[in-house]
Amino acid sequence: MPFPVNIVTAGNIRDGIRDRRNTTGGRFAAIPWHTVNPNGSEGMGRRQCSSEYKLEPIMREIRRLLGKGAHDHIPAGSVTVLIGISKDEAHRMRAARQAYMVNTYPLCERRMSRGDCLRWLERHGYPTPPKSACLGCPFHDHAHWSRMHAVGGDEWADVIEADGWLRQGNARGMKATEYMHRDRVPLADVDFSKPGPAIGDLFAAECEGMCGL
Repeated sequence: MPFPVNIVTAGNIRDGIRDRRNTTGGRFAAIPWHTVNPNGSEGMGRRQCSSEYKLEPIMREIRRLLGKGAHDHIPAGSVTVLIGISKDEAHRMRAARQAYMVNTYPLCERRMSRGDCLRWLERHGYPTPPKSACLGCPFHDHAHWSRMHAVGGDEWADVIEADGWLRQGNARGMKATEYMHRDRVPLADVDFSKPGPAIGDLFAAECEGMCGL
């Protein structure tokens, strides 16, 4: 790339599923799995995956690059953040929570769609990038899971295994039973011969707009 690329991480979220721990060592899930409570009521878990695995590592790296400690003051507007959301997902635009940061959306400002971005990458000799969503994200709709099921292969086997870990033992003290699929059945048992309900864009309602940072 014609500019520095800093890669940050808070660990592998898949390991967190297997080990039943979040990034802080706590026992609650950082991912908002679909749940069934002992009384039969349904819900979703806490959503902290974007914060723990993306935003917090990015904030730490920004402070490191500025030479600032965790509690050092940074003047307002010191950091301009360029976020690559295209005009197709303009509804995901958010103002920065930190006063020292200013979020900007250059693709939206240029009214570039996802297709425009792919054509730009092709013209300039870059490979087509993969989608950034996690394989087992509970905000995948039925159609997305159905496509993964149809393709099969290692990725499908991976999410089947990880989905099974959610219901092995009770090491995290969870009273609710957790599932990746919104039907709240094991992913291996979902009936993909039938179309799922038209429920709209789950990411539009729930996502913090930071995937892919």
